Amino acid sequence: MSSLLWGVLFGSLGFGYFLYGKKQGAVIPLVCGLLLMVFPYFISNTALVVLVGMALAAIPWFIGR
Repeated sequence: MSSLLWGVLFGSLGFGYFLYGKKQGAVIPLVCGLLLMVFPYFISNTALVVLVGMALAAIPWFIGR
C-alpha cells in the first residue's frame, strides 16, 4: 500500500516536472518528469522507490541551475 502511495506522489511530481520542461523547453526536467512517472512500475521495494524518487526529484534542482 505504501509503495502505491509513494508511486502516486512521485508520479504527480513527475507530471509537474514534465509539464514545466515541455513548456520551458528544458530537457532535464522533462526527462526527470518522465522517469518519475514511470519508475514506480518497475520497482516494488518501498524504500527503493523513495530513494530513487528523491534522487530523480533532486536532479533538476542541482543540474538544472
